[in-house]
Amino acid sequence: MAESFSSTGPLSMAATLSPEMRHDDKVAHFTGGLSSQLPGLSPFAGSERLRPDGRPRPEFRAELRRISNATNAFHVVFTLSLPFLFCGLAVLAGDWALVPAAATYVLMFVAMGSWFQRALTLNHEAAHRLLFSDKRWNDWIGEKLIGWLVFGDGSDGYRLSHTQHHRDEFGEKEPDFLLYARYPVSKASLRRKLVRDTVGVSGYKNLKPAFKGLFKKGRRIRAMRYLSGQVFVFTVFALLGQPLFYLFFWLLPWGTYFRVFNRLRALAEHGGMTRSSDRRLTTHDIHQGFLSKHVFLSQGIGFHLAHHVDSGIPMSNLHKLHRALVEDGYVVPGMTQRGYWSFFRILAR
Repeated sequence: MAESFSSTGPLSMAATLSPEMRHDDKVAHFTGGLSSQLPGLSPFAGSERLRPDGRPRPEFRAELRRISNATNAFHVVFTLSLPFLFCGLAVLAGDWALVPAAATYVLMFVAMGSWFQRALTLNHEAAHRLLFSDKRWNDWIGEKLIGWLVFGDGSDGYRLSHTQHHRDEFGEKEPDFLLYARYPVSKASLRRKLVRDTVGVSGYKNLKPAFKGLFKKGRRIRAMRYLSGQVFVFTVFALLGQPLFYLFFWLLPWGTYFRVFNRLRALAEHGGMTRSSDRRLTTHDIHQGFLSKHVFLSQGIGFHLAHHVDSGIPMSNLHKLHRALVEDGYVVPGMTQRGYWSFFRILAR
């Protein structure tokens, strides 16, 4: 892994990102716009609990590595129950006066858009083999079931691509290089991206390959698996007597509100950072308030620097590793963003 590359200023804005460009040039010209603004990061010498690269030492790591099967089973059952709860409330609202009914429908729409992030967090945990200690339960529930329901094909494809993301952030095989690059951007540029997400353009681009795959040899089976998950969800709504709920409280929230949510989440993790062996330069550290931990990025995944320092730590213990990173001096004063709103103002200016 390269040590560190930084943005070259005006050339970054003038250069064109093309497939023919050397990857090191892509990193140098299109990344680092925010990592270059961090306070001076001197090498971390390590501590009693942490190695020099921030990873926990064996005894501390053994403590952090414990997977709580009971807690995660609760998360799975609770998460899969929420759509039924939301839709039940929407059914009740049908007998209410116009204003409270409309407010309830809007609330359910937003809640379902946020729900996809919660479900995908469980899918992400399973991709790291951290959802359940039994590999079979981990894969069947986290990948084949949840990964299938939330607009996926239930395969291990996400795990394979996500491994590349952790192995070398912003490296040659980084699956989301274009998403994280070029920041900070102008407010107008970010606004255009979010408008495309809001009106469904990004959602359509995500769905289009599945439908095209039905007519391409070699992609047909995967496309059928992908679409079969959505047929299943629609069938559940239909059997409950509410087929239109699939459109209004599943497909549209995923294709609009969640696309905005997902872009902001990804940028809050790595937007404007750069390729480096020092994870403090690849991943943001953002203060986690009550809403951050329970609404925006629930289940501890908002402690994303800790997750990239050691991706083998379950989500329920990331806060413990993060606390050690701060207390032992790996996270230095001034590098932690005060919150998501202040971070997004820095992201677009």
